[in-house]
Formats: sequence, structure tokens, C-alpha cells
Amino acid sequence: MKIAVAKEIDPAEPRVAASPDTVKKFKALGVDVAVEPGAGVKSGLPDTEFTAAGATISADALKDADVVIKVKRPEASELGQYKRGAAVIAIMDPYGNDAALKAMADAGVSAFAMELMPRITRAQVMDVLSSQANLAGYRAVIEAAEAFGRAFPMMMTAAGTVPAAKVFVMGVGVAGLQAIATARRLGAIVTATDVRPAVKEQVESLGAKFIAVEDEEFKQAETAGGYAKEMSREYQAKQAALTAEHIKKQDVVITTALIPGRPAPRLISLDMVKTMKPGSVLVDLAVERGGNVEGVKSGETSEVDGIKIVGFPNLAGRVAASASGLYARNLLSFIETMVDKTSKALAINWDDELVKATALTRDGKVIHPNFQPKSS
Repeated sequence: MKIAVAKEIDPAEPRVAASPDTVKKFKALGVDVAVEPGAGVKSGLPDTEFTAAGATISADALKDADVVIKVKRPEASELGQYKRGAAVIAIMDPYGNDAALKAMADAGVSAFAMELMPRITRAQVMDVLSSQANLAGYRAVIEAAEAFGRAFPMMMTAAGTVPAAKVFVMGVGVAGLQAIATARRLGAIVTATDVRPAVKEQVESLGAKFIAVEDEEFKQAETAGGYAKEMSREYQAKQAALTAEHIKKQDVVITTALIPGRPAPRLISLDMVKTMKPGSVLVDLAVERGGNVEGVKSGETSEVDGIKIVGFPNLAGRVAASASGLYARNLLSFIETMVDKTSKALAINWDDELVKATALTRDGKVIHPNFQPKSS
């Protein structure tokens, strides 16, 4: 069995799908690993580190590979290099990308979307959304601190006292919780909000104050899978009024709200931005899905009346070495379930709940029930 580690063709993607540590573990399973030249350079992993771990470096790494691992979904130009029947595992971003799914089906590959991994106990170690969001939440605070022209912690000096920064985190999933923890470590006064009542205790356990309209709808605002539900217009209006009043007093706002398969909900209007003090900073983690903040620009730090709106996509990629290491372990744990320990061959169990949840294409067809072509 051969696993190929593809080099990302997107110049804005610095992560890589393997690490020397996971290469060693694949080799221990009896699997051959081939890496495209330079695949890990942007993550601080030169080819020599992969070869030292037992991988081969080859421009033909993808040829005849049974499994191809990537960070981002393969482009059409890459698919021609994969053999038919190969398993291709990546962060596929399948929602709204029907043409890309059809291209993978037409190429005859079995495509698996890591971000569709079910949130069950045995799959926790494979949860790419959590591993990458954790780092994105951390990096959001670092970006905010860099853009903010003042110190985060309170400082008492002979020349006077520097007040602690006030940080408001909107959306308390994995990214939001890490943002709270990081801002607290830097000495900020932190508040947070979310539509899911279950996170209130988590917020308070990190030393932050929870802000929300806690009515009956709020008490029912979580799906069985632990995601936030889309709220009614009435609730959104009440929450927006509370938020509008609260952000006037904040120095930094970090927004993380995403609903799977939908555009990012708009949480902060331009009018709300303008009520903040000059020098304040907003960091929008949802910019790749349209953004939570009106006026955010992908890949830029824009300014409105002296208030900075940071819209960097792929914040986890800005901590590429750490992000690659965690993602590589997510992939290793998933692929281990697909290897026959006796024959050392690829043996996908298509009845496994992990496979059913993540498999997008097989035998020339799109098979995932959520992404069936409209005609069917």
C-alpha cells in the first residue's frame, strides 16, 4: 500500500498533510509513503525530515498511490495525476461546490471530507474542525493584539496605569473558547456570547462573562450534533440590540460564528462598527464564508473611522507548523481504520460510520446523501 503526500498548489496554503511523526507511524503499519518535493517547506518541514522518517521524495509521488492525502480539495488539474480508485482525503469544502464533487467522481477517485467526521467519541482524534479551529482561535487573538495599538494586560507603572483591554468573543465553539483562553492569558477582560446555552458554563470556567438574551428560544438553540441552530429573526433582533450596546465599550471583538453549509451569519453591521472607539479592532474568523462583520475584506485589514477590521482567511495556516502537525495526526488516525493489519493493504469498510459520514464519491458517482446531484 502506498500513501502519497501531495504538495498544495494553492500558494496561500502553507500547511501539509503529513509530518515526520506520522510518516514513522505509517511505516510502522507497513505502508510506503511518498512525498512530493517541497510539500512541507512552508510548514518548516524540509524534504530531509521526511526522508529521515522513512518517506521517499518523488515528483511522481502521486502516481499509483492507493491513498492521496492533502490539506485542500484537489483541483481539476491535479485529479489527472491520481489513479482511478485511489482514496483522496482532504478538507473538501463540499457545500456549494457541486462541480468540484462531480470532477472528483468523474476522475474515479474515492473522496473523503475530513470536516464531515461525525462528532462521536471514537472520532475525536480525527476531528479536523476542532484541531484547526483551536489554532484559529488562538491566532485570532494574536492578530488582534498585533493590530491593537495598546497593551492587553493592565499595567501599573510610575508614570500611570494602562487599563486592561476589553475583548468580546462572538461564537463560543472550539475557536471561540481558545480565543477566550488566549485573551485571558494576555490579561484582557473578556466577555463572550453564543446562541447555545450549554456553553455558558464553559465561558465562565475560563474567567469570562457570558452575554446573551436568555429567553425560551435560547434554551432550545442547539442541534443534536452540538452545533448552533439558525435563530428566528425576532431573536436575532433582540440579540443584535444587546450586542450593539455591548460592543460600544469593547476594544477588541472576535467573531467566529459559522453554520455548516450556509453563509456566515451577519452579526455586526457597519453602523455597529462605527460606534466603537477609534483604535478598536475586529477580527472575523468567518471571512471565508462571507464574514460576520459588514465591511470585512478577505485577506485584508480594512479601516472604518479608525477602527480596524481584520479579515485574514485560513488563520490556522498562519500557525502552519502546529496546524500541520495536528492535521497530520487527524489523518493518521482515520487512515489507520482503513488498513488491513495483516495484509498491510487498503481495506475500506464502506459500512463503517466514519466512512459513511465522510465519503463523497465512489466508483464514478457522488454518493454522500447531502450532495446528490439536483436531478436525482
